[in-house]
Amino acid sequence: MRRREVIAGLGGAVVVWPLAARGQQPATSVIGYLHPGSPPATTQLLAAFREGLSEIGYVEGQNLMIEFRWAQDDVSRLPDMATDLARRRVAVIAAPGSTAAALAAKAATTTIPIVFSVGFDPVQLGLVASLNRPGGNITGVNSMSNELVAKRLGLLYELLPAAARFAVLVNPNNPTTDPLKKDVQAAAAAIGRQVEVIAAGTETDIDTAFATLVQKRAAALLIHPDVLFITRRAQVAALAAHHAVPAIWPFRTDAEAGGLMSYGVRLADAHRQAGVYTGRILKGANPGELPVVQPTRFELVINLKTAKTLGLEVPPMLLARADEVIE
Repeated sequence: MRRREVIAGLGGAVVVWPLAARGQQPATSVIGYLHPGSPPATTQLLAAFREGLSEIGYVEGQNLMIEFRWAQDDVSRLPDMATDLARRRVAVIAAPGSTAAALAAKAATTTIPIVFSVGFDPVQLGLVASLNRPGGNITGVNSMSNELVAKRLGLLYELLPAAARFAVLVNPNNPTTDPLKKDVQAAAAAIGRQVEVIAAGTETDIDTAFATLVQKRAAALLIHPDVLFITRRAQVAALAAHHAVPAIWPFRTDAEAGGLMSYGVRLADAHRQAGVYTGRILKGANPGELPVVQPTRFELVINLKTAKTLGLEVPPMLLARADEVIE
C-alpha cells in the first residue's frame, strides 16, 4: 500500500539525484570497480551503477571495460586491491561499496580519479576538502545512511515507547562505527533511554551478537548501514525473527526482504549516481570540481506482515507517516 504522507521536515518518498547530460560517446575506456562484498549479493546495485554509466553513453562490452575487485567481505584485502588497480592505470576507480573501499582507493592514488558512495560525511572522513568543491582526484555520493541513526532510534522509540533499552548492531571494522556509536548514544540519552552497542565483524559474529542482544534484554535493534549486514541481510532478518526482536534497517530493500522498518535513501539511486559521475569523469570532467551529491528526500517503509509476525501493533500515527506499508 503506497502512502503519500511525508515525514515532517524531510520530504517525500523518492531520493532525488542530479542527472548528468548525455555527451558524445568516447572510445573504449577501462575503469576499476572496488567493492568489499561479492557479486551475488551486489547484483541490483551493480545494475544501478551500469545504468548510471549508460546515461552518459558508456556500456560495458561496447565502449567500456570494468576491472572488478571483490574483497568477499574481508575489508583487509581492499588496500592491496586498490593498489593493484592504480598500478594498472585504470581511467577511474569506482568505489561505491563502502567507506573502507573509498579510503583504500584514496590511499592508493592521488592522480587517478575516484568516485565513492559512502554513508557518512566525506569531509569528516577525510575523503574530500568540502562538499561543494571536493578538490583533488575524488568525489562521489553521500547517502547519509549513518547520519540518520538518531532518526531511526526515534522511530523505534515511537513504536515501543515503554522500552527502556535498545541495541545497535555495528561492524567494528567499519571506519564509521565510532561516530555512529556516539550519535546513537547521544540520541538515547536525549530520550532517557539506554542503548547497548553490539559488535559483529564476520558472518559467525552475527550469531554471537544476537545471543548477546538477548542476554542484554534489548527491546529493539538498529542495524548499522554496513556492507556485511547488507550482504547478510537474510541471516540478520532470520535471527531477528527467531528472537522476536523488532529491528529498523537503513534501506527499503531491507524492509522488502522482511525487515520490520527501514528509513533512509534508495541505495540503488546512490550507485546509479556513482555511475553517472564515473561517466562524466571519463568524458573529461574534473572530479575535484564535481560537488558531492547528497539526497534531499528519505523514505520510511514499514513491513506490516513482519509486525504481525512479531505480535506488534504499529501506532496509527506512525503508519500514517510511512511512505510505504508492506502488507
